Formats: sequence, structure tokens, C-alpha cells
Amino acid sequence: MSEPQGISGRVAVVLFALLTACALGALRVPLRLPPAPVLLVPAMPDGSEVQLWLSTQDRRLRLVRQPDIPLTVSAARAEPPAADIDIDTSRTFQAITGFGAAMTESSAWLLDHAMDDDQRFAFLEEMFGPPPGLNLDMTRVSIGASDFSLKPYTLDDMPEGQTDPGLTHFNLAASPRDVVPALREMMEINPQLHIIAAPWSAPAWMKTIDALNGGSLQPQYEAAYAQYLVKYVDAMQAQGVPIWALTVQNEPGFEPLTYPGMLLPADARARVIGQHLGPALASRDPRPLILDWDHNWDAPEQPLTVLADADARRYVDGVAWHCYAGSVSEQSRVHKSYPDKDAYLTECSGGDWASAKNGELLLFARDVLLLSLRNWARGAVYWNIALDEKHGPHSGGCIDCKGMVTIDSKTGEIQRNDEYYAFAHYSRFVLPGAVRVWSDDTGPDIHNVAFRNTDDGSIVLVVTNSLNKPRHVSVVQDRLSFGYTMPPESVATFTWNPGLAAHSWERRVRDLFNKALGVVTP
Repeated sequence: MSEPQGISGRVAVVLFALLTACALGALRVPLRLPPAPVLLVPAMPDGSEVQLWLSTQDRRLRLVRQPDIPLTVSAARAEPPAADIDIDTSRTFQAITGFGAAMTESSAWLLDHAMDDDQRFAFLEEMFGPPPGLNLDMTRVSIGASDFSLKPYTLDDMPEGQTDPGLTHFNLAASPRDVVPALREMMEINPQLHIIAAPWSAPAWMKTIDALNGGSLQPQYEAAYAQYLVKYVDAMQAQGVPIWALTVQNEPGFEPLTYPGMLLPADARARVIGQHLGPALASRDPRPLILDWDHNWDAPEQPLTVLADADARRYVDGVAWHCYAGSVSEQSRVHKSYPDKDAYLTECSGGDWASAKNGELLLFARDVLLLSLRNWARGAVYWNIALDEKHGPHSGGCIDCKGMVTIDSKTGEIQRNDEYYAFAHYSRFVLPGAVRVWSDDTGPDIHNVAFRNTDDGSIVLVVTNSLNKPRHVSVVQDRLSFGYTMPPESVATFTWNPGLAAHSWERRVRDLFNKALGVVTP
């Protein structure tokens, strides 16, 4: 046979040879062919393009959909192409539980008193409903009063000088009436809601100073305190509100002066969990998770000490972290020592303080969320989901904290704050059950984290540009690649589906093959 003339003839012959070899190979028939010219199908833009949502620190863009980016599909990838971000989906890390914000008593009061029924439902639907809602599926509540309650109290308060070791006066009705109805509405919108509960203080009669603000738990009441937490779990379950996880003390390394709180050192927490709370909850199905610490990154020796206790370690499912001090890398330090224990960021608040004068979008999208997730966090919960224009209402504690949204106390209208958009860049795209996958560490100016959604195999990549100038970023994942120039000080969420891209590439090769043979593709 004479050599085919023209590129179409050569393409047809080589493609036919390749397809024949593949077919014979599938039949396990040995085939020896003389060396043949190598066909390199040129990279081509694909119909499965990369979708992009963008926010900028100057608030000019706030989670705005941008034009799709052409996704290039290469015929083969013998050597990884040069790129800023190389994603390897075969290397997986933690599965993601979700994202959320705390339904503090202050937030619940606002929803009930500043909003009418239509406004409240629309707000909760936006926050906890599926995309284009924020798709939040985690929240946090206090057991008794927190710093964002309207008054100090616990669920078993007694007159001064009296005690109740049998907890006969325990009463969930001591809580304000706003929180449980709000949780029920949230669960109607998202039945998969994960509720984390934490006490700010034991009843005063259990403590060293017979007061809610400050002090510590007396050792003789450790068993009663554990039973106090168990009774709370049971009482909430009876209200139709299952508690998914709880901690034994919010910020146990801090003794507040203006709101309920108490010190609870590691050895005491280990005894409460290992000897009392863990065994009491062990037979529950489902059993609420127990998370230790619930405080800042600056004291990893605290959860490490609890986890070193064999009795406590049996019942501790993970470590809860706050963002206000220390390095997020401590999450990885604890994970390395106890890789079977999960990590969650359970509190971080923005606020109208000096460091926030230029906005907090990058702070939360990068330093809080992205880096927590790269350091094994399975979920992240913001502090107050909503506060009013005066940072309240509340009776003590932080005077400058912001809610994820601000609700006008007179009209019920909402203002979406920087933290809202930072969380949205993750919660709307990284679906529950998604798995974090390996990607290059591109810091300090460009940061990224990548995920694979398990339901459809789509890839989610969040990238932040901290520079005050544009920065081009190239991305490669297997045979797929694209590039984008990020605006100064911006956050981008990219999504694409490798399976659709591969199918489209195969279709394009087939069309090229048919065209070379003069076959009309149906």
C-alpha cells in the first residue's frame, strides 16, 4: 500500500492502528508492530469548562460568577506540565462534614423579634438551603448562657448556698424560647444539620467560687457535671433536636470576668470524659461525638494531654479549635500524634476592630478556612450567625464582634458581611462528604486547597491572592489544565468535572477519526 497523502490520511492510519492495538490488547492477543509515528492529538478547549466565582477584598465583587474558563485536555501526560497548582486526586486526606455558624441566643432572639415570619424563613432558607443558598449544615449552641445570651444562667441554678447533686431541678425551660424553634426550622430546611453543643459554665453550686463568671469545677462534682451534660442531650432529643457533638467546656483555659465561664484543665476534662461522660453516652445510638479542648491553637499540649489518657481517648472523637491565638499548624501536630481523631474549627469571629478596617474577606477565606482545611479540619463553624447593628444584643463579653450577617433590629433587613462571602466560597461548592485532595502548597502570596465531591466527581479548587497586584495562576489536574489571572486581593472558587472532560475528549478524538475517514458523525 502506498503511503497515504496529506495529514488526514496519516491521522486515519495511525488512529486505526492505535484503536486496533487497544482492541487486541483488551482481548489479551499479543501484537508486535514495527515502530510507527507517534500521534499527538493537539490539546483542545473542551465543552466541560471551568466555572468560576470571584470575590475581591475591596467588595467590588462578592461571589460573582465570572465567564467560564476553557479547560484544555491533553492526549497524554508523560511528564507533569509546569504549573503553579498541580492537583493529584489519587492522594486523599480528610472527608468534609460541612460548614456553619452558631445559633447563639442573641442570634435566635434577633430572628424571633427583629424579623417577621417571612423574613426569618427566607433568611434561614438562604443560609441553610442548597445552592444558590449557602448550604450550611453545621451550627453550634450553648448549654446554658454564653457571652451572647441576654442574661447569665444555667439549667440547674439554685439559691446561694444550696446544691442539687441529684440534678432534680434540671430544667431545659430555663433556656430562652427562641433557640429550639430556630433549630427546628433549620432542620426542616436541612435535615442533615450537625448541631454542636458546648457549656460555658457548670451551675454555680458545682464551682469553686459559687458564681457563673470564672472559677473552676470542684472535683467532687465531676460526675454530676457529666450527668448534667447527659440530661441536656436527652432533653434536646425530647424536643426533636438531636445533638451531634458536644464538648465539656467552652474555652477551658480562660476565666472570663463579664460572662459565664470557668477553667477546666486537661486532667479534669480527662476524668469527666473518661470516667463519667464517655461511659454514660457509650450505649446511645447514635452516640453524640465528644470533642475535646474547644479553645485556641496556642495550647496543643492541652488536647494532647487528654488524648494521652487511655480512658478519655476511648471516647474522644476529635479536637475542637478556636482561631484567636496560636498557629493553625497545631491542628496537624495533634493529628500526627493521633491520626484517628478528627479536627473541627468550632469558633471564630470577625469584628469591627482596627485590624479589620480594610475588610476580613481574605482573613477568613485564607487564614481561617483554607489553612484550617489544609491542616485536617473536617468542618468550620463561625461564631454568631447574626447580630444587630450594635453588635448585640447580649449581656457581656465581646463588644465588637460581628455576625456572619447584620440584622437591622428595626426592619429585619440583613447585611451580608465579609465572613458570609468567605464561607460561601466553600460551603456552596464543597459538599458534605467531599474529600480533600492533594495540591501544591503555593503560599505565601497564593494559597489554595482542593476537594473532590463524592456525588459527581467534580473538583473544587479555592485560591486566594494576597498580593495587591494581579497574579496569573496555572492549574493542572492529570490531563486537564487551565489558567486564570486573579485580581489583586481576591478569592476564587473554581469547579470542573474531570469525568465530563474525559468523555468530551474521547468524543473529540472519535470525531477526528471519523472526519479523517470521511464518516459523518451523527
